[in-house]
Formats: sequence, structure tokens, C-alpha cells
Amino acid sequence: MARYGYRCTIDGPLEITLPIGTAPATVACPSCGETSARVFSAPMLGLADRGRMAVIDHCETSRDAPDVVSTPAGTPRRSTPTAPPNPAFARLPRP
Repeated sequence: MARYGYRCTIDGPLEITLPIGTAPATVACPSCGETSARVFSAPMLGLADRGRMAVIDHCETSRDAPDVVSTPAGTPRRSTPTAPPNPAFARLPRP
């Protein structure tokens, strides 16, 4: 069962509980009988636990501004070995 919101022009907002997917576009107001149009609102995601909210917030921020990384996650970082200095390069002119 899901709650659907409607707005009566006389009595204001009202909620009706119906099976999912069966909500009509308009219903009769239970108080005055006036035709009430369905209104859509944001889901109540703020009532989730902190862990889920953190995941939702991270997904929202990474959608528009993803983190810049140098290696894929889980890849161990290895330092590349450097070659010993070549004595022939010491005689080259420096800029």
C-alpha cells in the first residue's frame, strides 16, 4: 500500500492509501465531495539511517563533480625505479 497526495481547492491537502500503481489522477474529497487533483512530492529519503544518507549524498556529489584519482581503486601504488645518473649527461650544457 502507498500513500498518494491530493489537493482539494476547498479543504487543502489530503492523503489516500491505495495499492501501488492504482492511484487515479483525481479523487472526490471525503469532506466536501469536490474533485481533488493529485500532487507529486519528493520522497522522504531524509528518514533513512546515516549510512544510507551518506551513500546517497556521495552519489549526488560524484554525479556532477567526480573525484579525480591517479589510479583505479584497489590498485597498489608502486614507485618506479630510477636509473643511476649517466656521467655523460654531466658534460651537457645546462639551460
